[in-house]
Amino acid sequence: MDLLQTKGVEKQFLGVKALKGVDFSVKAGEIHALMGENGAGKSTLIKIITGVYPASAGSVYFNGKECKFRSPLDAEHAGISTVYQEVNLLPDLSVAENICIGREPRKFGFIDKKQCKVQARKALGRLDIDINVGENLSSYSIAIQQLVAIARALDVDCKLLILDEPTSSLDENEVKELFKVMKKLREEGMAIIFITHFLDQVYEVSDRITILRDGQLVGSYDAKDLPRIEMVAKMIGKTPDEINQMQAGIVKNTKFGDVVYEAKNIGRVGTISPVDVNVRAGEQLGLAGLLGSGRSEIAQIIFGVDPHDSGTMTMSGQSVNFNSPQKAVKAKVALIAEDRKVTGIIPDLTIRENIMLALQASNGMWKTMTLKQQEEMADKYIKLLRIKTPSGEQLIKHLSGGNQQKVLIARWLATNPKLLILDEPTRGIDVGAKAEIEALTQQLCGEGMAVIFISSELEEVVRDCDRVIVLRDRKKVGEVAGSDISLKNIMKLIAG
Repeated sequence: MDLLQTKGVEKQFLGVKALKGVDFSVKAGEIHALMGENGAGKSTLIKIITGVYPASAGSVYFNGKECKFRSPLDAEHAGISTVYQEVNLLPDLSVAENICIGREPRKFGFIDKKQCKVQARKALGRLDIDINVGENLSSYSIAIQQLVAIARALDVDCKLLILDEPTSSLDENEVKELFKVMKKLREEGMAIIFITHFLDQVYEVSDRITILRDGQLVGSYDAKDLPRIEMVAKMIGKTPDEINQMQAGIVKNTKFGDVVYEAKNIGRVGTISPVDVNVRAGEQLGLAGLLGSGRSEIAQIIFGVDPHDSGTMTMSGQSVNFNSPQKAVKAKVALIAEDRKVTGIIPDLTIRENIMLALQASNGMWKTMTLKQQEEMADKYIKLLRIKTPSGEQLIKHLSGGNQQKVLIARWLATNPKLLILDEPTRGIDVGAKAEIEALTQQLCGEGMAVIFISSELEEVVRDCDRVIVLRDRKKVGEVAGSDISLKNIMKLIAG
């Protein structure tokens, strides 16, 4: 018998149908991967299941009964808990306080801190985690914080655990530890919905896979019976041959112009050891390395977010000193930062307003653009980047992650940059959007732009870059170019 069922679930926002008659089911004691491109309807379906949104049509059944949850608290009381990609706990409170917050044990009307710690240790014990629950959450790694969030979710009579991109901030060993926890909970009879963009992880831990596309159910499959290439094809609505053709269509530029940006011995104490960096017009330079290797730190220094305390820089042969992002923007440098939600989009502004931000800032407050000029500019980039939206006046927060990323790229393309820095531009977006962004960077290079491309996905670096600087422990450890760019050569340098 299914623990969770949705039948004919629909949801409509501002005239856009986000879900169209979706049937979905999860059994007790299984890990069920929910897959699809950004904008496929995964998050909307989860929010309906957990009571964040009411369904426009259809029904949700849990434990054999029809449910109409009015809030996530209603869902939690019924036995459904959710852990989101961003750990939404309070870092300045203790681990015990985070696990028990909102449901603290009391004695004589006051919070019983001793019993709170006992309760927290018990919740963490289910995950085989033994830490000091009296310490502030902020003193632990992101991986431990993620497990604390799961422990909090289990600190109720949880029957269904929903994990939304739980591995996006974890390294390989931390992912393995999380998977051990997930398998242990599955053996205890818990149902787990697992949402991720990492295809390897889907096959490593999932029993069944459900795929959504454009708000509709494509199908549900046993993981062992669904080849990876077929899953990708079903997610993006293209055949395996068409997918291969998308990748084959990416042609590297082979003609480079003059050096656009050059840095000699730039560094910052405690951030990155002195390093030489240069990139030519029409060239795509990759920065490769493990998390914490110094890739983003170099990008932050080039863009003036973190001023350098050693070395020199030039733009087109002219000496520059970017000690602020404003100076970098004036020199035609653009940075699309790693975390689009924190340092990228302004969620309560429209797509048009988000696109116009950087251009208006570089023009200055006295050189404003008319609404018509803004609309024409926004429409140009919406068409150019194939941003899926009814109009430029839609709030950006209503777009999928991949389309939000395209808006950020549009924002900086509108400034006509000479150097475009892309820090993890494909993180957390679907296969189709990744292919489009990769193809776009090649097109921009073909038009003479210099691009610095940073990615944790080494296959992307190998596929897209003309030259790669390899970093380890915040130091440059090597450089490969042309036919020497391979996964094997980059891994050798990273491993030392």
